[in-house]
Amino acid sequence: WRAWGNFGVGAAIVIMVGAGAAVFASALAAVQQPERSTIQNPQNVLVIPGVNDFLPLAAAPEIVFGLVLALVVHEGGHGLLCRVEDIEIDSMGLAFLAFIPVGAFVQPDEESRNRASRGSQTRMFAAGVTNNFFVTFLAFLVLFGPVSGSIAVTAGVPIGDSVDGGPADRAGIEYGDVVTHVEGEPVANFSEFDAALDRTSDRSVDVRLQDGTETTLNRSVMLTRVVPDLMPNVSISRDRATVVRRVNGTAVHTERDFARAMSDRRTAELETNRGSATLPVGAYGNVDPDGPMADEGVPAGEGGVVVMSVDGERTPNETAYQRALDGVEPGETVTVVAHTPAGQETLDVTAVDDGGAASLGLRTRQGFSGITVVDVGINVYPANGFLASLGGDSGPFGGLFSGELLRNAFIVLLLPFFGAVAPGEAYNFAGFIDPVTNFYVVSGPLAFLGGGVFLLANLLFWTAWINLNLGLFNCVPMFPLDGGHILRASAESFVSRLPTDSGRRLTSALTVSVSVVMLLGLALMVFAPQIF
Repeated sequence: WRAWGNFGVGAAIVIMVGAGAAVFASALAAVQQPERSTIQNPQNVLVIPGVNDFLPLAAAPEIVFGLVLALVVHEGGHGLLCRVEDIEIDSMGLAFLAFIPVGAFVQPDEESRNRASRGSQTRMFAAGVTNNFFVTFLAFLVLFGPVSGSIAVTAGVPIGDSVDGGPADRAGIEYGDVVTHVEGEPVANFSEFDAALDRTSDRSVDVRLQDGTETTLNRSVMLTRVVPDLMPNVSISRDRATVVRRVNGTAVHTERDFARAMSDRRTAELETNRGSATLPVGAYGNVDPDGPMADEGVPAGEGGVVVMSVDGERTPNETAYQRALDGVEPGETVTVVAHTPAGQETLDVTAVDDGGAASLGLRTRQGFSGITVVDVGINVYPANGFLASLGGDSGPFGGLFSGELLRNAFIVLLLPFFGAVAPGEAYNFAGFIDPVTNFYVVSGPLAFLGGGVFLLANLLFWTAWINLNLGLFNCVPMFPLDGGHILRASAESFVSRLPTDSGRRLTSALTVSVSVVMLLGLALMVFAPQIF
């Protein structure tokens, strides 16, 4: 057990340094960018399902299980090393809030602890986090192995949510549904779903859901992104669909209708249910201040540019613009017709080399004049991505031998609040809970367990997540955490080698100073948006 304790001390010291640096960097970032995000709300520091915004009540049994196990192995580690190192235990116990355990303690006898050697005390304090990390490793081993290898994504389109008032919403399609057929044709994923919609020009499309429900989508064109400078009188939001009714007086109902209407004109008038706008049609982008277009006098950083043609070839959107540049060589001069902040201009621009391709110094956005649209109004749940993060879809042994075990372990830390910290992501992952289980099927080596595989995966997921977080937090070099005690022991060892008679005072000054900095850092991480 002493060998295990020595290993734990080494690991704890390394992690303690990293945890301290992480707290300092996070506090600094919170001060420099004090805009509050959901993850910084004070209640989200509590591991209480239903109170913490990212810990749903549906996962409460698994979370409580993981929390109890984490507390038991942590404090059990302290208790075991107390026995090994002949340190007497004064008291021990668990603290509960209602039925939820929120803390545990093993209180060594103060006199007995002081009689023990510095090494014995350090091994005892490091034992708790060492056990937490070991349990995390075991849970990841099973989760990333046969458990994730027994889960696959179901065929179809998993629905994360539908745009309020959009076609899917009106058809009764909602979070947890899976679209499996379009016009009687099976679709295995979103790409096949999109292709099936493209093959029909009819506004109304019949679809079938996983549970056998059949419904009809009456498509309409909805704006998902616009350039405010080009459409100042039209607003979009996630709460209410902005529907394009007409383009240049022609009714449009599908993405194909919209593309056809926009491609034929240099100027388009859009009528929506939330305002109208007239704008130039072309590839929208921002000018690189060091690029060829800037050299021709087009201002950079003062609004975007709409490129309407390149050497006479129409460029109504970003795709057409890139296609036009495919025929241009670096060093070649082309005639560009563009709408700039100064109005419509005709420019002679010399292309430069950009990684072997011609560039005019324009960072383009997708869509017609920076406008992107959809005609169904669904947001696809990233079922494949979340399963891949757990090592799934990698064969019967999951991700054990994929070479990405450490990467996946880090991602698991973020999954419960993934949508809040990952740019462009809208969903969190709290385990295989209802209705997320609709998006997955059980197969592989543990198929005989049926739905029990999801329960096992949830227990392992939350056990690993809580043990890892508990271990990392306790390594923060601050009293009364284990990291604070380990810091003091390390400081005593270092100071004892110095030629000074004030070793005790130096040790106390160092440990108190670091503890105060860490406490201030943790406070700033949570409360900086309210202070600054």
